[in-house]
Amino acid sequence: MSSQARREQVALACERGLSKRRACELIEIARSGLGYESVRAERERPALEAMKRLAAQYPRYGYRRIRVFLRREGHGMSRHRAHRLWCLEGLQLPRRRPRRRVAASRPRPLPAFGPNHVWAYDFVFDASASGQQIKCLTVIDEFTRECLAIDVAGSIRSMRVIEVLKRLISLHGAPRFLRSDNGPEFVSHAILEWLGNEKIETALIDPGKPWQNGDAESFNGKFRDECLSLEWFRSRDEARVVIETWRRHYNHVRPHQSLKDLTPIEFKTRYDSTNPGAILK
Repeated sequence: MSSQARREQVALACERGLSKRRACELIEIARSGLGYESVRAERERPALEAMKRLAAQYPRYGYRRIRVFLRREGHGMSRHRAHRLWCLEGLQLPRRRPRRRVAASRPRPLPAFGPNHVWAYDFVFDASASGQQIKCLTVIDEFTRECLAIDVAGSIRSMRVIEVLKRLISLHGAPRFLRSDNGPEFVSHAILEWLGNEKIETALIDPGKPWQNGDAESFNGKFRDECLSLEWFRSRDEARVVIETWRRHYNHVRPHQSLKDLTPIEFKTRYDSTNPGAILK
């Protein structure tokens, strides 16, 4: 039984007619400790206020990721303390998405070994309040986890995919491989011919095996959970602005556990500074 619980028992016994001396003897607590007031609550109040503010700002983040934001604001704490404060305030944990278990005999082909080694791209669909279809082309760097682009439109054909890739190559350089599924936009003659001219190899996954494109699938899940499912787009133009704002937050602010709580840009900068000749082109 904790000291606080013992003090409460003494108070209850005194209400029923026992003296403080007798109640302390029965409950085995020193009388000098009855007037003790814990200072922990006052000491933890700034961290609790910051935690509640961050939890309201990022409703799909759990205490582990909120703890990273707290540390950035100067409220350093252990994982166990963060969990205790989270439960103390009754903050709601995000609903855990079911994960498909993949057998170890099904490896992902061609893992990324550096920045610009493997890019992955895929499509995510949504709709605006007016019923307009919103089609998003997502492009990520598998090694740094950086989201290079999210192109938003009503329809995205192969020529538009090529335009997006050309723009990204002019900014980041050309990747060695492009990973995707076997969708018609990704296996069209126009894209395959353009990739051949740019000397970029394809890393198409096997049909019906989305786990081979796990990084893109994981990113698309975060994109839907933290952006599309929380926002209500009145038009495609509004969707472009909101989605681009989220993409920048994802790259520059959001911590990633797989990157040791660094953001993709921080990880990329540190990797480039320590491995100046390791970027694959």
